[in-house]
Amino acid sequence: MSDALFPGFTPHRIATPDAHHIHALVGGGGPPLLLLHGHPQTSAIWHKVAPVLAQHFTLVLADLRGYGDSAKPKGDPEHLLYSKRTMAADMRAVMRHLGHRQFAVLAHDRGARVAHRLAADHPDAVQRMVLLDIAPTLAMYEQTSNAFARAYWHWFFLIQPAPLPERLIEADPAAYLRDVMGRRSAGLAPFDPRALAEYVRCLALPGTAHGICEDYRAAAGIDLEHDRADRDAGRQLPMPLLALWGDQGVVHQCFDPLKEWQRVAGDVRGHALPCGHYIAEEAPDALLNAALPFLLAGL
Repeated sequence: MSDALFPGFTPHRIATPDAHHIHALVGGGGPPLLLLHGHPQTSAIWHKVAPVLAQHFTLVLADLRGYGDSAKPKGDPEHLLYSKRTMAADMRAVMRHLGHRQFAVLAHDRGARVAHRLAADHPDAVQRMVLLDIAPTLAMYEQTSNAFARAYWHWFFLIQPAPLPERLIEADPAAYLRDVMGRRSAGLAPFDPRALAEYVRCLALPGTAHGICEDYRAAAGIDLEHDRADRDAGRQLPMPLLALWGDQGVVHQCFDPLKEWQRVAGDVRGHALPCGHYIAEEAPDALLNAALPFLLAGL
């Protein structure tokens, strides 16, 4: 995958604080920029924007724990191994291993939830971040409506006790991916066949179905506890934050992303882009036009 979609990038296998590993691709040159993907994808989502970003930044494209070619440990009863706190610690370890104690972040979907926790737990490390097509997890659960539950059915399917959702995903990983991604506003048309093949390959790897379910189980439990603790303590993210979302997507239809991010961060700006959920693949030029000036402003 790296040679086809990311020519010139170098693969790395980096140990996590709890002795697992994260797979990452590194390329480009300049200040460090960590890129985190969403569900049910891998770091391949960045292939349309990486060439331009690599002209300005050293890119670190990491697969989240449970996804892609990263480790997929068996979950624990409290889902701590897949809490965003643990997944954020993974990414801090990745960046430190590569020599980056401070860095910017560009993150989509599940990766943006990891980025939120990374910024909350390690504000000294995250200089600024761009978050794509999410509102804060706590806000989305607390404001769940009938329309949101129907559109984001996988949020409530994946959190069912093991092994029910795992068994159903493992029976036909490609069908699950088509159902989740193909039902969005743009269908499957925006996706490069090589990227789709990579998503299917990784979803079919042993342990992936369990890893992605544990990610969502953590989000519906332990992650909410951590987010409520931040809210109760009045903690806010101190770094500049740019929130972008698709004007054809469910987040835009069911929530007010800018208002919700302004509740948890002190320096927030953002707006909708003309696309659906998968911004980096549906509207790469619009993403670059919005995100690159913000990221370069931090240099």
